Amino acid sequence: MNKGFRKAAAVSMSAVMLAGLAAGCAKGGTDNNAAGGGTGGTGKPVTLKIFQFKVEINEALNRMKDEYEKTHPNVKLQIETVGGGADYGAALKTKFASNDQPDIFNNGGYNEMNTWLEHLEDLSDQPWVKDVLPVAKRPMTKDGKLYGMPMNIEGYGFLYNKDLFAKAGITELPKTLSQLEAAAAKLKAAGITPFSNGYQEWWILGIHNLNVAFARQADPDKYIAGLNDGSQKIGGPVFDDWSKLLDLTVKYGRPNPLTTDYNTQVTDFASGKAAMMQQGNWTQVQIDKINPNLKIGVLPMPINEDAAANDKLLVGVPNNWVINKDSKLKPEAKEFLNWMVTSDIGKQYMTKEFKFIPAFSNITADEKDLGMIAGDIQKYIKDGKVLSWNWPKYPDGATQEFGATMQAYIAGKKTKDQMFSDFQKSWDNLKAKK
Repeated sequence: MNKGFRKAAAVSMSAVMLAGLAAGCAKGGTDNNAAGGGTGGTGKPVTLKIFQFKVEINEALNRMKDEYEKTHPNVKLQIETVGGGADYGAALKTKFASNDQPDIFNNGGYNEMNTWLEHLEDLSDQPWVKDVLPVAKRPMTKDGKLYGMPMNIEGYGFLYNKDLFAKAGITELPKTLSQLEAAAAKLKAAGITPFSNGYQEWWILGIHNLNVAFARQADPDKYIAGLNDGSQKIGGPVFDDWSKLLDLTVKYGRPNPLTTDYNTQVTDFASGKAAMMQQGNWTQVQIDKINPNLKIGVLPMPINEDAAANDKLLVGVPNNWVINKDSKLKPEAKEFLNWMVTSDIGKQYMTKEFKFIPAFSNITADEKDLGMIAGDIQKYIKDGKVLSWNWPKYPDGATQEFGATMQAYIAGKKTKDQMFSDFQKSWDNLKAKK
């Protein structure tokens, strides 16, 4: 779930990713750190505390933990997973306040990096840094120093069930808002629910959905800078267009979207109860558990009739691994992060188990490893057809408030103009708290 890409950066990312993909697995990777046990030479058993938010990789991460401990017998990994965006952030603050600080944790970058900077170890000298894709360094770089290791690259849009589209007679994939509505109408006429909407979750709305309106600005970074200096206001033609897309998903979705949570949304889609859902490649693991034979593609999220401008997916770095600079186990923490992205076992878990699109040029993966969703996303990346992730640049707490405001709009408690006005109030109030 971070990370804004300028248009030029998108091209850069495409080129670098292509280079990484072309490199193949020929470089291999060795367990350079298998010996030594990672105890800083003391030989004493240590417990490395890892606090992470990616619920969907929790099971595989614990299997990888077992692999690591086999070759590092004096290091025990204590992994705690807390998902849900704000829940993770609140839990992390509580841990630091109660002196139960993790050695390794997650950070989204940009504003979140600035918020936590006093606790972050400078990782610029680590051996894996040379392999990080340039664009994946941006969220965690400040004053020429790199403070985090990118977890992976992710993308999102509308996932769609290819068999249900075929059943409804949809032969051309929609790239405009009117084409998307026509496809939804065909699905409905065929007795198929078009959208599975998990709008009980504030983050599906306030992070991913609303980001479309920011990403479609002519220059998202300039637009956000304008909101911060007061020269820009939330609203206008792009936001108007975006609201029509939101309305369309509600019109053609299941009843009561505000009582549908993430798990239900994904389960409904994976089990064929709906033809589309707004999500990304992080759902592949869960979908595979429900229906490993589901044929999935990824559609853009169109807001108007400009097919070329609409035909892009939203791509970024969802999160980063960081090390607590006050940890007494910094050597062990650094060794573990390096092992994850340089050892054969670590790289295998990243691609085959986590199903991550790698953010490193030395790690390669194809569709058979990552799944159909990532396969489509990689094609869009290759073609440079990507839009930016902008929410890490918002004032702290804005995404939660935006999500709640959108829920009120969906419930009919606010008009579109009131929704935009409340967005602006949230931005101004939270910006002032910096």
